[in-house]
Amino acid sequence: MNLYEKYLEEEGIKYEDLNPTEKETYNQKVFDIKNITIADLKQHIIDMKNSVALQLSDITDTDEDVEKDIMLKARLKNYILLEAFLTAPDKAEKALRDSLKNIEPLKGR
Repeated sequence: MNLYEKYLEEEGIKYEDLNPTEKETYNQKVFDIKNITIADLKQHIIDMKNSVALQLSDITDTDEDVEKDIMLKARLKNYILLEAFLTAPDKAEKALRDSLKNIEPLKGR
């Protein structure tokens, strides 16, 4: 069950009850979800990280902003960790390729 099916079920709506425009929108959204790539996810994480960083730059020293500052820093840390998790395989592959470039060929051994 995808997210949209779950939402319809929670709202007590059946797919058959949707009008043609709603069905088309529903089908497109389901298609979009199925076609999300790792690259799309990486870019989204980067965009969200940048958004939080911009919000942090607007923080002042008021009492309300102290709590907001803590929450934004926690979100930023989560995005940084997610980005590191998603880019780790690429970095590991690059490091392996770089290390293999430094190995001298086995000539006549």
